[in-house]
Parts: sequence; structure tokens; C-alpha cells
Amino acid sequence: MNSVEIGNIGEDYVCSYLIKQGYEIVERNYRIRGGEIDIIAVNSDYIAFVEVKSRKPDSMVSGFDAVNYRKRELIIKTASDFCSKNPNKLQPRFDTAQVIISEGRVLSIDYIQNAFDTTGFKFIF
Repeated sequence: MNSVEIGNIGEDYVCSYLIKQGYEIVERNYRIRGGEIDIIAVNSDYIAFVEVKSRKPDSMVSGFDAVNYRKRELIIKTASDFCSKNPNKLQPRFDTAQVIISEGRVLSIDYIQNAFDTTGFKFIF
């Protein structure tokens, strides 16, 4: 399996996980120039911008470590763009999911709500 296939499996799995948690998936792979958000999901309180990192079990870098300062900045910028084009009254939240996949099968998922926030970034919601 290539990295795109592994990534798609991880994103599909996280979407299913969120739906079971009572979320509605609003958008997948929302892109602007220079940024992308894997999943945008809403419930009655939050609009969650979710970054999914799918990994093989022997990966050298964890999915959480891969969401570095620059990646967070791009996610926040993209989320700001989405909110300006799709106004809502929900509280924005930035979540990160790490999905471990082997031979096309999900072994585990770790999901962090509020993995990061906009502190220190120049974007306003």
C-alpha cells in the first residue's frame, strides 16, 4: 500500500469514529492555497478541524509529532478561511488523530480533542 491509500483508510476510520461520537462530517480535504484540513466535523457545540496522521506500526515519527508548528499554522489559516466562508456560532476546536495501519487494517486510533489552539498565531475566529 502506498501512503495515499494508507491516509485514505485512516481518514475513513476517523470519520466513522466521529460519526459514532455524534458528529456530522461537513467537509473532507478542505483545501486553500497552502493549506488543507483532513476532516471538518460539527456537533451541537463545536466545529472540529481534524488533522489525521496515518502510520505504519514501525514509523519513526509519531503522527502527533508530525503536527509541528508550521503544520498547525497552516491548519489554523485554513480553518479561518473556512469559517469566513461558512459563518457559524460553534466554538472552533483543533483535534489530531493518529491511526496505526498494517496491511490495510486499522490496528489502533488515538484521538486528541483540543490538541492545539490559536495561541501565538495571527488568525482570529
